[in-house]
Amino acid sequence: MKPFVKWAGGKTSLLDEIQKRLPNYIYSQDFCLVEPFVGGGALSLWALSELPHLKRLIINDYNADLINVYQVIKNNPNDLIEYLKKIQNDYDKLTDLESKKPYFYHKRDVFNQRTSNDIEQAGLFIFLNKSAFNGLYRVNKNNQFNVPIGSYKKPNFVDKENILNISKKLQNTQILTGDFESVLPYLPNDLPCVFYFDPPYRPISDTASFTAYSDSGFDDNEQKRLAKFCKKIDKLGHYFLLSNSDPKNTNSSDDFFDELYRNFKIERIQANRAIGASGGSRKKINEIIVSNGF
Repeated sequence: MKPFVKWAGGKTSLLDEIQKRLPNYIYSQDFCLVEPFVGGGALSLWALSELPHLKRLIINDYNADLINVYQVIKNNPNDLIEYLKKIQNDYDKLTDLESKKPYFYHKRDVFNQRTSNDIEQAGLFIFLNKSAFNGLYRVNKNNQFNVPIGSYKKPNFVDKENILNISKKLQNTQILTGDFESVLPYLPNDLPCVFYFDPPYRPISDTASFTAYSDSGFDDNEQKRLAKFCKKIDKLGHYFLLSNSDPKNTNSSDDFFDELYRNFKIERIQANRAIGASGGSRKKINEIIVSNGF
């Protein structure tokens, strides 16, 4: 299985590094995995496929439109596939970018009205994600999706096999919408929990301030609140991993995360991400992985 959306900050490329830092007991005893910022869900989908001792999965995201797609894939995968087939057929008949533009912007307007049923909204989400510029999901303060059309000649909206596989695996998954702290009441009493936190990254440059996954920003105060929550998870006896940007990429004296997580293990790893928007400025940079495993 693979993520059904392109997602800014998606963790497919970091999956190996995350896997290395998971506790050994997940391979030999039953456990619960919790992703309070699920996004594209790369880690959860891998765990559902590869870890037979995963007995409970709890996923959450503040982005209600994204979570609706998870719910529809779980409960109505065939209806979603049929809707996507119709969009695929309509879009493929439009032979060039100029003819595709009116269709794209009309569908974007329909999506932003949020008056369609859940299946159509999920289908429109996937359509916009696959056809908009650079696979971005970005909304303004009014929660209106505002990414322009991309230049893809023939994007594929229908991944039937993947959607059906994900649907099957999600059947016993708790899917939540809301603040990252809202997962606490759902934790099982009889299983150890592994948390993976992948919040909107702290910007490391003026041109890398993209945090608009939802109409609610995620500033330094939110990063501090998340650090307090990690301390709470640690005191409850659960394991956690957290990834974020490394401010030292652009300011060697910026100790924001080093101070925030000074009581935990902080590692710096290389990631294929861009500080600048142009191809010439793209290079490998460091990200941090924080854990309470030593």
